Amino acid sequence: MTSDELRQKYLDFFKSKGHVVIPSTSLIPENDPSVLFTTAGMHPLVPYLLGERHPGGRRLVSVQKCIRTGDIDEVGDDVHLTFFEMLGNWSLGDPSESDGIGRAGYFKKDAITWSYEFLTAKEWLGLDPLKLAVSVFAGDEDAPRDDESIAVWKSLGVPEERIAHLGKNDNWWPAGGKNPGPQGPDTEMFYWTGTGRAPAVFDPTDARWVEIWNDVFMQYDKQPTTNNRQQGAEKQYQFIPLKQKNVDTGMGLERTTAVITGTDMFLIDTMKPLIQVVEELSLKRYSDGGEIARAMRIIADHVRSAAFILGDERGVMPSNTRQGYILRRLIRRAVRYGKSLGITVPFTATVASTIIEVYGEAYPEFQKNKAVIIEELEREEERFGVALDRGLREFAKLTAVDGKVAFDLYQSYGFPLELTEELARERGFTVDRAIFETEFQKHQELSRTASAGQFKGGLTDHSGIVVRLHTATHLLNAALRQVLGDHVWQKGSNITAERTRFDFSHGEKMTEEQKKKVEELVNGWISRDLMVEKKILPLEEARKSGAIGVFGEKYPDTVSMYTIADPATGEVISREFCGGPHVTHTGEIGTFKILKEEASSAGVRRIKATVEG
Repeated sequence: MTSDELRQKYLDFFKSKGHVVIPSTSLIPENDPSVLFTTAGMHPLVPYLLGERHPGGRRLVSVQKCIRTGDIDEVGDDVHLTFFEMLGNWSLGDPSESDGIGRAGYFKKDAITWSYEFLTAKEWLGLDPLKLAVSVFAGDEDAPRDDESIAVWKSLGVPEERIAHLGKNDNWWPAGGKNPGPQGPDTEMFYWTGTGRAPAVFDPTDARWVEIWNDVFMQYDKQPTTNNRQQGAEKQYQFIPLKQKNVDTGMGLERTTAVITGTDMFLIDTMKPLIQVVEELSLKRYSDGGEIARAMRIIADHVRSAAFILGDERGVMPSNTRQGYILRRLIRRAVRYGKSLGITVPFTATVASTIIEVYGEAYPEFQKNKAVIIEELEREEERFGVALDRGLREFAKLTAVDGKVAFDLYQSYGFPLELTEELARERGFTVDRAIFETEFQKHQELSRTASAGQFKGGLTDHSGIVVRLHTATHLLNAALRQVLGDHVWQKGSNITAERTRFDFSHGEKMTEEQKKKVEELVNGWISRDLMVEKKILPLEEARKSGAIGVFGEKYPDTVSMYTIADPATGEVISREFCGGPHVTHTGEIGTFKILKEEASSAGVRRIKATVEG
């Protein structure tokens, strides 16, 4: 089975179960400061997991582009990737809650039963049930053992010896249950990849059992509590049953394709062509294994991730901050491993050309942005290649490497901290990250410690100030189009509790007069306390009504449209596709103020603004 076939089978299966297919969203989250990239299919659905009505109803399915960099140092082994496609299906609400169009939500019984059917039925994946095992939440002082899931698995024929009972670190989302907010137990499915018959008893620590699917049951809301003493100890939190129970499942396309075909994950149909290009460039064989195979895996993975980031509809460029820093790190790490294989010519663009061929049909944005992908890879590789040669020569002279040296290498030669750490480990040195970060912060660069939370994932901030800023951003977009012209399109946005950051297409620096006019327009609309109206309607109907969205963004067949209009004059001020949430009237926003206007990239400007009061 090819990746394309698995991708389509998954969508077809859940369509047959009443799910609506929604498109993959951007890799760059629009309004979630907790993560740098979309790390799971649930990220674009956060408002709906928290109670917003989704235009597609209560049953959804998608194939979502994802980037995870928290375990980037593990890439090169058999199972880790930075970019991957996540197959996911969702239920927004329990079986008692209809979506008004004939499809109620569902919970554990249906989610588990359908997972088992898709995995084992001959018309779908046809996996051997005798090679399947599962894990469930074992229970603790916060929540009981997940007996409901255990009962469903047993009813499907999974023997008790193949059901592992594990704690919060393994079978709870988010892992460990350390953060407040919606969460709950999960059940994970494993497939035996070893030779011969699978052991009768499931040992989750045996690496030959490979996890291929995870069903999360969001049924609790973790909230802080005070003066709640149990058994003489004060508990700092409590788990309250959620009013809306959700199902959130995830299956990695690449890993599952490898399991189904019995293949090394880097030799499945989408990855093998990349490995072959690296073999031709290096004159070495992947089958040689060891450090050669590891280097080839890192190159294939990192260049693929870089190409997807650069080719994204909200694509970013290499830089020293946030997503741009991760992109630069991926490219430079790939170049470093290319040199370890003896590749002496620029090669990342060559690998990327093959990636574009492999994924061009599934992701049309690749063809549209091909020139940008190739040009940026060539530019970054050339820039780093010169510095890398000089830096490696300097590194070879060192008799010790500490945090200060690591920063000097970064500042002088563009060595990311992680690259210096890798080189240091190879020579038996240890780098003190605290010293490096102290130097780093002096130069106002990205600090890994300060941004650690951005690699973990989490729910979007839906506090009052963020909601007010979200609606203010719609008004800002409308004001910019009125002041600067209809060539202005949203190219991306990011909202935190402190400010909104809005990127838009415009080729010139705004004048002080233009910025003042934009502020006046936004505050004028706020002072009129206009109603913010939400409608759910077909995409084409919304477009005909004049609704706009993020330039190049993909939207589902049914969308949520937010309109801000003046009933007295009939003037439509703003009409956009959006997932929300928003205030109900503009008067709730407060006073809008532009903090800064600057260049973001070629032909794109950036405004940072806030609201007060």
